[in-house]
Amino acid sequence: MYPRKEILSERYWATYAHVLQVQNMTDIKRPRRGSMGFRPRKRSVTQNININWQCYPEKRLIGVPGYKVGMTHVSYVDDSESVTKGQEIVSAATVIEVPPVTVYGLRYYDNMRSLGDEFTVDEKVLKLAGVKKKKELKIQPGAKDIRLLVFINPSKTGFGKKHIEKMELGFGGKDIDEKTAYAKELLGKDLCAKDVFKSGEYVDIAAVTKGKGWQGAVKRFGVATQRPKSTGKKRHVGTLCQWHPNYVLYTAPQAGQTGYHRRTELNKRVLKIGEKPEEINPSSGFPNYGFVKNSYILIKGSVPGPAKRLVKLRLALRMDAGNAKELQMGDICLDSK
Repeated sequence: MYPRKEILSERYWATYAHVLQVQNMTDIKRPRRGSMGFRPRKRSVTQNININWQCYPEKRLIGVPGYKVGMTHVSYVDDSESVTKGQEIVSAATVIEVPPVTVYGLRYYDNMRSLGDEFTVDEKVLKLAGVKKKKELKIQPGAKDIRLLVFINPSKTGFGKKHIEKMELGFGGKDIDEKTAYAKELLGKDLCAKDVFKSGEYVDIAAVTKGKGWQGAVKRFGVATQRPKSTGKKRHVGTLCQWHPNYVLYTAPQAGQTGYHRRTELNKRVLKIGEKPEEINPSSGFPNYGFVKNSYILIKGSVPGPAKRLVKLRLALRMDAGNAKELQMGDICLDSK
């Protein structure tokens, strides 16, 4: 592999050994710093982000919005294939408050093109939704999908937000006729958490993460701190680019916006769906939120974003979420947070 030392001059061998030493200082097998799946790392335009809705064969709702309340910890009997199966374990959990979601219209789609909207006849609901129904829209034929036009009213919660937030929700059905009939049954009604999910099911959660402002490369990408030998700096990148091509690639870790990004976390389990706020409220309320006043969903683990952040829940895409079994719940911690 290496040239024989006896056939090389002393000076050449010293230079060659120095090159080998320098090359060995770089770990070429290390993972890259920062995922390439999250580019560009810039601020989200809105907190009411879009979410992709899957085609589900069963006639049911597959998504609902809510507001992140805070975290607690709960005990339940583990039913997974692990060493603690059948035992009572304790896990961190996130509380999401779900105020009533009002369906004020339907939107018909041909693939990605909107064909028209159909609204409810309830003028009070239309006034809350801010829809000026001057004339009936003509819906073009050939619709292949339908979405529910809904709004969530945060004034029914206790954290001070007033303005409604409008969005689309997907739902399931075997064909367009069944989905049309089911959608017209929901028109003008209020939906709650129990109408959408069941305890034990898996969901995907989309939200905007906590904003951290402009940060350096050490916090943003996790690069190692340098020794302050030559530049007198520690929290900087050792080198930005190579010699050829002699320009900085966009993959180089640099300072920039950190947080307040759109993210979707997959396969979060629903531990409990409750309609009695006293079951979940601590004596002094949740920090930076207050008290839960509506139905709530208890999610195992963490959820993106700070308290009061709008989150959207969707039936899990990557696993058979509808056949999950209901968990045997234990105690919920009600101590002051």
